[in-house]
Amino acid sequence: MRFARLREEKRAAYVKKVAEQATVHFIGEDNKPNVKGLVLAGSADFKTVLSQSELFDKRLVNVIVTILDVSYGQDNGFNQAITLAADSLANVKFVQEKRIIGKFFEEIALDTNMITFGVDDTMKALDMTALDTLMLFEEIEVMRYEIRNPVKNETNVFLLTPKQEEDPKYFKDPETGVDFEVISSEQLSDWICLNYQSFGVKIEFITDKSPDGF
Repeated sequence: MRFARLREEKRAAYVKKVAEQATVHFIGEDNKPNVKGLVLAGSADFKTVLSQSELFDKRLVNVIVTILDVSYGQDNGFNQAITLAADSLANVKFVQEKRIIGKFFEEIALDTNMITFGVDDTMKALDMTALDTLMLFEEIEVMRYEIRNPVKNETNVFLLTPKQEEDPKYFKDPETGVDFEVISSEQLSDWICLNYQSFGVKIEFITDKSPDGF
């Protein structure tokens, strides 16, 4: 009986510690969850006990995506949980995507002049730091080229689709036939991901895996 009581006391202490740490790590300064969802996973029933405990922050209970059984501990268990939670996490992403796109079309319908779309207009607004949120299609097929004209000694940035990349006017001086110098070339999406913070903008990724994104 004594060992059983000690075991229960340690278990209760562990539940309390995990619940406290969850609040520390997953509740932001605005007193709201700083994550869109939580996955609770483990090989025993501890995960269920935690989710039902009065000690577990109710704000976090509301963002539990799924509770999973895994066969391993440490890194192997973590990787297994990621694999098993894939479908549930995808649903969370689609719900978020639906909300974002719904807001976008609402702004269009209200004609608030608070949105811009299309690669060229969006990038102009980004350069002017006039964007609050940038919706970025994950599979956008646009390359960002930084090209120098050695004849005029000037550098320009071109955003080119695969079709436009076949047009020599972007890479050769039409008057002299001199080839331009390609200083850099990279996927526009990669460039945005690397530089968006300097523009003070938030990125929301959009896919074509849902009816709204498509």
